Amino acid sequence: MIMAARDDLLRIVNDLKNYIQEETEARGACAVLCLKGVDESVESMIEDPQSSKSNVIIPKMTLRDIREELGDCQRCNLCSTRNNIVFGEGHENARLVFVGEAPGGEEDKQGRPFVGRAGQLLTRIVEAMGLSRKDVYICNILKCRPPQNRNPRPEEIQVCEPFLIKQLEAIQPTVICALGTFAAKTLLKKDVPISQLRGRFHAYQGIQLMPTYHPAYLLRNPGAKKQVWQDVQMIMELLK
Repeated sequence: MIMAARDDLLRIVNDLKNYIQEETEARGACAVLCLKGVDESVESMIEDPQSSKSNVIIPKMTLRDIREELGDCQRCNLCSTRNNIVFGEGHENARLVFVGEAPGGEEDKQGRPFVGRAGQLLTRIVEAMGLSRKDVYICNILKCRPPQNRNPRPEEIQVCEPFLIKQLEAIQPTVICALGTFAAKTLLKKDVPISQLRGRFHAYQGIQLMPTYHPAYLLRNPGAKKQVWQDVQMIMELLK
């Protein structure tokens, strides 16, 4: 099988060399140099096929690529009750990414993350940081709304989390702010209450991650806003 692959490679290279030779007269020195480069590269690959692997550059997926891969997702039962997939929105190279739990009712209607009452509060927090929504990126663990806003189920997280991971890999932010228990536990793989996780940075794939309370929790418990602001100030200091 290895010899067959080698023969196929040689045939392809010979065809390419013949084409370049035909172009040499018309294009001059550039074609000669190109032909020389092909010879050297192929000789190196044939002598040591493994040596070429380190030179292969795999293009990084963009957010658009990831959205296309997600498609009209049917990977879990949430597809039967959702109205819209809520992929995420914001700056594709944002230094700060907010990760929530799952879309709510308003998000499900609009196909946008954090646009309901909790989302409006998050927007005010972002603006208090001296930023706008277009400066950051906002998304969720789940891309579809659980019925009646119930908690995400393990099998739903298992199916959806790989797309979140790819989003974070594409953006490469400086800081991730995990909003609420499910976001923090999912990313950190720690079964610890958010009250114990917040207030300090944690490491996530080489990225600083700050867990804090979800804006929906703040609507029910306004007294926790002070703690969230403390967490946010630590993020602001790091972003400086």
